[in-house]
Amino acid sequence: MRTRLVLAALVALSTGCVSQGKFDAKALEAEQLAKGLNDEKGAREAAEAKVKELEAKAAELTQEKEALTARLTTSESRLTANAAERRALEEKNAQLSALNEELARNTRKLAQAKEELEKKSSEYESLAQSLKQEISEGKIELSELKGRMTVQLKDKILFASGSARVGKEGEAALAKIADALKTVQGKIIRVEGHTDDVPTGGGQFPTNWELSLARAMAVVRSLQDAGVDPTALSAAGYGQYQPMAPNDSPENRSLNRRIEIVLAPKL
Repeated sequence: MRTRLVLAALVALSTGCVSQGKFDAKALEAEQLAKGLNDEKGAREAAEAKVKELEAKAAELTQEKEALTARLTTSESRLTANAAERRALEEKNAQLSALNEELARNTRKLAQAKEELEKKSSEYESLAQSLKQEISEGKIELSELKGRMTVQLKDKILFASGSARVGKEGEAALAKIADALKTVQGKIIRVEGHTDDVPTGGGQFPTNWELSLARAMAVVRSLQDAGVDPTALSAAGYGQYQPMAPNDSPENRSLNRRIEIVLAPKL
């Protein structure tokens, strides 16, 4: 632009159209215009560079904003999840507390029931003391459950093989039992006879039914003779049909040959 203005000035001067003064003024004006144009170009380039710089900064800030937004969303999701987990945990804790309370109540009830179940009657304590030696020798077993006491005697302490007559050792044991049963009130005393499955071989006792009942009756008579109230006594024979163990060995058959004296509340 500056070159064109200078050329125009030279042309004008050569043709004699303008004076030297006007020419110098035009040349100065051309230079000032050229300088102004250069200044504007520099300013424009500086502005463009600034715009690019600002655009890059804006892009960077946009990325940071997006990252922060994503982190915020994640944090909010975590907070929501944590709140839900906290509520679920609180509910579980409440349920657990309720279960623990219920467990504690049931444990107390169980302990009370067990205490009642294992509580021994005065008859049991008396028999256990008077038959201490026989119990320790395994000749007699004593048990009590829910107010039902059972005195179990091995047949060999009472009877000879195949016999329904109480021997001397049996009479002594039954006398001790009778001492504890004399004062029993409000209970029935049932004597139960049991045998193994070996046939009797006929004779006085055709089957184990007769033998078991005869032995139970013999014990009832011994208890009555020793002073037990006969109105509380009864006898039952079960033969071989309520075994304690399979009749498959001498030891098991010995377990099945027994007399049981059962004390139970009157109905």
